[in-house]
Amino acid sequence: MASADKNRVIVVAVIEGGLSISEAARRFGVTRQWVHRLLARYRAGGLDALEPRSRAPRSSPSAIPDELRQTVIAMRDSLVADGWDAGADSIRDRLIVQGVTPPSRATVHRIVVAADRVIAQPRKRPRSSWIRFEAAVPNETWQSDMTHWHLADGTAVEIISWMDDHSRFLLHISAHKVVTAPIVTETFLETARIHGLPASTLTDNGLIYTTRFAAGKGGPNHFEHVIEALGIVQKNGHPGHPQTQGKIERFHQTLKRWLEQHEADTIDELNAILEVFRGGYNTRPHRSLGRRTPADVYAATPKAEPTIKVLDKHWRVRHDIVDASGKVSIRWAGKLRHLAIGRAHATARIVLLIAGRHTMIVRPDTGEIIAEHTLDETRDYQPKNTKAPPEGGARC
Repeated sequence: MASADKNRVIVVAVIEGGLSISEAARRFGVTRQWVHRLLARYRAGGLDALEPRSRAPRSSPSAIPDELRQTVIAMRDSLVADGWDAGADSIRDRLIVQGVTPPSRATVHRIVVAADRVIAQPRKRPRSSWIRFEAAVPNETWQSDMTHWHLADGTAVEIISWMDDHSRFLLHISAHKVVTAPIVTETFLETARIHGLPASTLTDNGLIYTTRFAAGKGGPNHFEHVIEALGIVQKNGHPGHPQTQGKIERFHQTLKRWLEQHEADTIDELNAILEVFRGGYNTRPHRSLGRRTPADVYAATPKAEPTIKVLDKHWRVRHDIVDASGKVSIRWAGKLRHLAIGRAHATARIVLLIAGRHTMIVRPDTGEIIAEHTLDETRDYQPKNTKAPPEGGARC
């Protein structure tokens, strides 16, 4: 017998049939308190009041206020519209920035699922099975890669990025008609002038980065010459194994999702948009960084530097520009010294290597050593060494 029917029979048996409350409780296998409760409900609301009632609590003190629920949904929509990651952690991070105390990650997820904001995806590989490789300190390794994009009219362009492996800090991003080896070098050196030189680089095997698979034709490319001269270790992923550059591959997904919401008509306009993206990317909390931002992690610890060892000496590295008269000035042994380079190199960007009283001057655009000096503390003007460099010193 259904619960509603049984309740009605009990009440009728007492009211119409004359059974006592004790007899009705015994005959129908219920308690006397339950019979009293049914009679009270019948007197208050008739037979309809005998229908089974919900056992859910009449109030829920822990329920999420509707205003907060709508804020969570609006934040999800805003992140999606801007092209940023819109997962539960990202929503919570943004709410905290706005001064809103967020609900738990699970609650945020339930809210956006209930609001039909989540598209079901095939089950992914569990994160616990991932093996991550990460540089120990900033500037230990820079990753770089190029990806394809298009302007609003469909014109194809290429975007190059440099990213710090330890912190995921986006050091540089720019768009070009075509990314070439000289552009790789130019963007690398421009980034190094701002952030210092890395100890190593990690890229794929594209010809803009390396000629290792070019069957020996032409020798090392422009970029390889420069980083060899600077003592930087060049690392390349295994062919057909993009997981080696997994961080920057995943970064490209974030970049393209964001760019889909921000069209550009020209390369200059696209580069302006990319700078906005770089600022936003570096200041957003990242799951792999324990919800810290790339900018905070990059600035948190001392940075690695390349170690250049030539002729059993360790060389300090400094960037500079040759002045109009063909000299570079440094402070050494407590005084300003002027190093002769040569007017032929006026206004050229150079890398100055210093080990004790010895110097080497390298043109990063060609990879050649253009001057060496043996510093004399009795002179302000330091002429170039005239003798040829010892064997092994032609390239550092």
